Amino acid sequence: MLLATRILLLRHGLSTYNVQGRIQGRDDDSTLTAAGEAMARRTGEALNGVPLDAVLSSPLRRAARTAALVCSARSGVTPAIVHDDDLLEVELEPWSGKSHRQVMSGWPQEERTWREHPEQLTLQRADGSSYQPICELHQQAQRFWRRLCRRHQGKTVLVVAHNAILRCVVLAALGLGPERFARLRMNNCALSVLNVQDAGDDDTAAATVQVESLNSTVHLDPVIPGPRRGGRILLLRHGETDWNRQSRFQGQIDVPLNATGRQQAGQVAAFLRRSPIQRAYSSPMARPRQTAELVLEHHSDVPLVTCEGLLEIGHGLWEGKLEQDIQAQWPQLLATWKAAPHQVVMPGPGGETIQQVSQRAVAAMERIAQDLDEGDTALVVAHDAVNKAVLCHLLGLSPSHIWSMKQGNGGVSVIDYPEGGHGHGIVYSLNLTGHLGGVLDETAAGAL
Repeated sequence: MLLATRILLLRHGLSTYNVQGRIQGRDDDSTLTAAGEAMARRTGEALNGVPLDAVLSSPLRRAARTAALVCSARSGVTPAIVHDDDLLEVELEPWSGKSHRQVMSGWPQEERTWREHPEQLTLQRADGSSYQPICELHQQAQRFWRRLCRRHQGKTVLVVAHNAILRCVVLAALGLGPERFARLRMNNCALSVLNVQDAGDDDTAAATVQVESLNSTVHLDPVIPGPRRGGRILLLRHGETDWNRQSRFQGQIDVPLNATGRQQAGQVAAFLRRSPIQRAYSSPMARPRQTAELVLEHHSDVPLVTCEGLLEIGHGLWEGKLEQDIQAQWPQLLATWKAAPHQVVMPGPGGETIQQVSQRAVAAMERIAQDLDEGDTALVVAHDAVNKAVLCHLLGLSPSHIWSMKQGNGGVSVIDYPEGGHGHGIVYSLNLTGHLGGVLDETAAGAL
């Protein structure tokens, strides 16, 4: 699809309150540490080849300083930084400035709500008024997102802000409510990239937004931080095939990796070399299996298990055909597939719906997650439509939103299960491709 606007979301660098384990909120006493300043400079260097038309920042010092350092680390002309009050961090009066231990001691019930259902948290200000921090922040993010799209259509914009507000911006962009707040993560100086096809002040933003990546820190350290607790799945799309390069529909035809795909798999293998992997699963098809085998060369004691539920979508009579051929024979069905994929049943024998793919793929992922022991990491290698359907499910989107997810060849998504495999999966990172070169996904799109 034609992508007119690109939004780069960046959380500020490591701050003094981050190090001290204190609640920041809208408190402006927290500043960048030396490590946080170094992170900001490295991010600026990583963005050096990305032209920016605008830079927006929260006015709070930790974010404003990050924006300034990012811009100064870039060569050439960078737009002046505009501070925007709609990028202020979540208000957490009366917690701001207090340690996590103090909050747990003084507000035990509210602290538990904050951890388990943050959108339900109610706090009381000094004047006695009650408020819901995340619900109010979500409304703020919706306002910011509408204005951002309206004013910067067709531009590339860097947005520098904070953990909670950036999560709410992503939710607003995808048309999701505050109840999904806990399903996302934003690390210090992590980059997330959103592509907008048709920006405007329409509230139906989900149909026009593509998540290119979420919470990527590969530009800071080429190693994925380990899970804090529970299990983890590294969800990987296979490397490139000749049919990807030709934009030919593959579906369940068993096309192997091409030379570029084998190179991408080798780059993924190097990226994940130091990541502990205890289990590995793959679609039984050649392209994901070959990708998994190359990754597991660095984890030779891990057996590879194939899983039928991870098979790519069955495209029926479309398989093996170029998009132009399908356009000639099934023009209306192809148009519907691009606009409303959930309304399409692929023609001919073996044709599936995206709902069927989602059902079997999500079930397969749930079985894999439930088999994880505490601290285990599983490698799962599958396909474009499969991965998109799984990620939509985890983020709270229906299968109709598969075009809102990008899956580059060799892209890695990280899914954590902090409460164990029977609990909710958390999208820690989505479509990491920095190991393939650059902070933006430059892999071939290809047909499914």
